[in-house]
Amino acid sequence: MKFTAPLHAFTYWEKNSPDQLMFHQPFVQGSVKTTYREAGIEIRKIAQALIAMDYAPNSKIALLSKNCSHWIMADLAIQMAGHISVPIYPTINANSIAEIMSHSESKAVIVGKLDNYEAQKSGLEGFTKIGIKAYQVEEKLNWEDMVAQNEALAEVPEQNAEDLLTIMYTSGTTGSPKGVMHRVGSFNAVTNTAVSAIALNASKPRFFSYLPLTHIAERIGIEMFGLYQGGSFNFPLSIETFADDLAATQPDLFFAVPRIWTKFQDSILNTIPQKKLDLLLSIPIINNVIRKKIKKKLGLLNTQAIFTGAAPISISQLIWFKRLDIDICQAYGLTEDCILSHFNLPGQNKFGSVGKPLAGVELKFSPEDEILIKSECLMQGYYKEEKMTSEVFTEDGFLKTGDIGEYDHDGFLWITGRIKDQFKTDKGKYISPAPIELEMMKNSDIDQACVVGTGIPQPIGLIVLSDTGKEKEQAALIESLEQTIKVLNPTLESVAKIQKIVVMKEDWTIDNGLLTPTMKIKRNRVEKIHQDVYNQWFNDEAAILFE
Repeated sequence: MKFTAPLHAFTYWEKNSPDQLMFHQPFVQGSVKTTYREAGIEIRKIAQALIAMDYAPNSKIALLSKNCSHWIMADLAIQMAGHISVPIYPTINANSIAEIMSHSESKAVIVGKLDNYEAQKSGLEGFTKIGIKAYQVEEKLNWEDMVAQNEALAEVPEQNAEDLLTIMYTSGTTGSPKGVMHRVGSFNAVTNTAVSAIALNASKPRFFSYLPLTHIAERIGIEMFGLYQGGSFNFPLSIETFADDLAATQPDLFFAVPRIWTKFQDSILNTIPQKKLDLLLSIPIINNVIRKKIKKKLGLLNTQAIFTGAAPISISQLIWFKRLDIDICQAYGLTEDCILSHFNLPGQNKFGSVGKPLAGVELKFSPEDEILIKSECLMQGYYKEEKMTSEVFTEDGFLKTGDIGEYDHDGFLWITGRIKDQFKTDKGKYISPAPIELEMMKNSDIDQACVVGTGIPQPIGLIVLSDTGKEKEQAALIESLEQTIKVLNPTLESVAKIQKIVVMKEDWTIDNGLLTPTMKIKRNRVEKIHQDVYNQWFNDEAAILFE
């Protein structure tokens, strides 16, 4: 069935499948299961409470929480109350929170599951806060009292396609976050398109939500996709219980960024070394038993569609997982195009590409081979940033993605670089680092790589070691990294050959500001920290250096 808006989808399942499980929310003291009927009552009561706060229609209500049942209920309640949601990444600091609250002109904020609310709380000073006591967030106004003191909203307003639904602040690999405005119609169109393209063979599919719902891929691919399918949502309790929670869920669809796939691969190889795995996979019958055991332990035994995106993934890693009967489909989309762009799909999956265009997508290339996208799901613009908005669109309404790419003869799109990531060596040559970084990360000793070279004759590779790499003796590690340079450089043009590899002393993490909340490297931050020593590193005689 095709729906006309998110609330249309939710109220349909609320009415027609009231006893269907909607949420499985773990707490330390045990899990809470909520049906569509029960969730509907709670959502309608929160919506009524928001209406009673007497904000002007289409006011902004922020949402600060990790993924949980209350996140989705809050999102739907904000819509029912006729307001606009402003999700905030749950890991950002107080200053960044204050900046988004102020810029978005949010009237209030719903505060849910967080790792360290006390450290973030100052960013909400002066704003109306609605705490959720279930997650130990104590505020004068709280969710539980609102549910207890309000009647359920009887009439759910009809959403119009042109209504502003949300302002989503990008995680920002460069510069300050920008508020991307999306309409009801954008969310509706992309979700209906996805439901048609990804035909799950499950009447009540299960979903596992763990990547930030603040990110467009999780918001559309899990929250909206799940709502439109009448599915159930499961969440991890913590990082420590993640693997067990995923294995217990066995979702019908799963999405992970490349770093998660690397963690999965490391976990498998820590249990079954590569040589032993190769042997087991070569034995008939036994190989299928091994595949099923691995998939069940990962939580992917019943998964019909598996996706990756948000950052590049190597072909070798896709092939490695394919041998385990885990067929990972790479997809491509931006916050600005509401991820209505290109997808590989089960049965139509070309490793290395990001797939074919979804229905309704137009694409063309600029003279510089920049990918330009047009569809009915493009953002309305950046909130309060008219100049920035005009700069990201062409005169004929195409979105400038900032990515460089090309179609192959089968119609699959390949991303070959990113315009802003290109750098010029002091030989005057531009280098696209992403393909080089992917090749470097074939070495299992490397967890993260950032190829740089501004102002020096040849590029150098900055790397963070994987757990495997950290356990090696230095001599063995140096030999491994030298081998990477030896294998990689003959495949590169002379101007792109890697001169050195520098091992970082500190991991790049979300906490230290060197990764976005979706685990992409903040290249400009990494460069700002290290650029002053590029020449020193370049002139050192050793090929492998340690910071």
